[in-house]
Amino acid sequence: MSSDLPSGIHVGGEWRRGTSQEPDINPSDTRDVVGEFALGSAQDVRDAIAAARAAFAQWSVTPPQQRADLLDRIGTEILARSAELGRLLSREEGKTLPEGVGEVVRAGQIFKFFAQQAVRLSGETGASTRPGITVEVTREPVGVFGLITPWNFPIAIPAWKLAPAIAFGNCVVLKPSEFTPASATALVDIIARAGVPAGVVNLVNGSGAAVGAALVESPGLDGISFTGSVATGRRIAQVAAARMLRVQLEMGGKNPLVVLDDADLELAVNCAVNGAYFSTGQRCTASSRLIVDDRIHDRFVARMVERLQALRIDSALKDGTDIGPAIHQAQLRKNLAAVEQARADGATIATGGERLTRETPGWFMAPALVTGTRNDARLNSEEVFGPVAGVIRVRGYDEALATANDTEFGLCAGICTASLKHASHFKRASQSGLVMVNLPTAGLDYHLPFGGRKASSHGPREQGEAAREFYTQGKTTYLLPG
Repeated sequence: MSSDLPSGIHVGGEWRRGTSQEPDINPSDTRDVVGEFALGSAQDVRDAIAAARAAFAQWSVTPPQQRADLLDRIGTEILARSAELGRLLSREEGKTLPEGVGEVVRAGQIFKFFAQQAVRLSGETGASTRPGITVEVTREPVGVFGLITPWNFPIAIPAWKLAPAIAFGNCVVLKPSEFTPASATALVDIIARAGVPAGVVNLVNGSGAAVGAALVESPGLDGISFTGSVATGRRIAQVAAARMLRVQLEMGGKNPLVVLDDADLELAVNCAVNGAYFSTGQRCTASSRLIVDDRIHDRFVARMVERLQALRIDSALKDGTDIGPAIHQAQLRKNLAAVEQARADGATIATGGERLTRETPGWFMAPALVTGTRNDARLNSEEVFGPVAGVIRVRGYDEALATANDTEFGLCAGICTASLKHASHFKRASQSGLVMVNLPTAGLDYHLPFGGRKASSHGPREQGEAAREFYTQGKTTYLLPG
């Protein structure tokens, strides 16, 4: 399929060749080139913004049913091609084939959901405090948005930014990760063939330093939605504040999973393995801090070691693979370095942490469980974004809660317990935007708000009906009949 994809730059309804091309490498088999994709320039970005601005005047007043029908067609094709697109995604990103297909299905569901939201956008009317005057409160599209998306969910995250933006009448310029251009290109190709007017959806592939910076710094944007690192998010926030742009930032996490002594051991282990290691740990919601009560600690660690050693680490496209490779060599090096730093800090590597050799050359690593860690250690304070989790031993619920909250991040937090009292208190006291009770920290519904607190998120929530707050603006009208 990849050889049939367009170039990777789509501006004003036309595909461009770009100034240069970069190979898209399969991390499960580095001999396999998924495709060659064009790298955009600052001029491509300026042209894309101009095309979006020109298209906005008409698209912003397009009847909502027309926008809804477009999004529904997009969602229908994505779902119909989920096996094909899922294989492409897994091939270029490295998550297992079931995970890749599942992500594509999620993208299709998102477009279907916002197809309905397009026709549900409504306002309200009311009586003024002054006699004879009617008041209307309406929501209107904002304008042109720059969307910057990461490599770890290369079709779902673009979908949950694109779908509400265009559903509510905005135009966009999408800058996907240069490490996963095929998935974004396939998605924009579907959108274009579904009949979106020229200029409404533009795509410029390239690095963050070149294309991302040009997008953020170019005039003509009304808002920026970014998912990526904290450092980059903070720089974008400064630019957005200086230019009075709308901004929505989803950044890092060091998500805790608390395991109390009354927890069902197998349930807790399942939550930890799924949340910390699936998708190669390359999820912002991964539970990389496992905070375990002293009275269940040793049994929990022993069972975790058994489970991790039984997992199959191999090519993402092989049947039966549990965990695929890291996205690229630099990420693998970062993962391995985090394990070595933990060892140097006095922690114990209970299992894993070494590079693996498989039938195909790829960026494979044994999932690492690190014990004897402190909450203030680098392993537990800096996001690794790989299959590495640290275990923190605590005494009782109060210490567990305090430890869970003792972080600059606040995206997601989980607790495994049979106590309704502790579960209820944790829901209220957790300093995070998402809370999971007896569930993995990773795994969310597409129709509900997504976002965190502290350094994890900034601005309005993403997904679900909450997306309306970012992609529309309110207007209050007072009317005295003539």
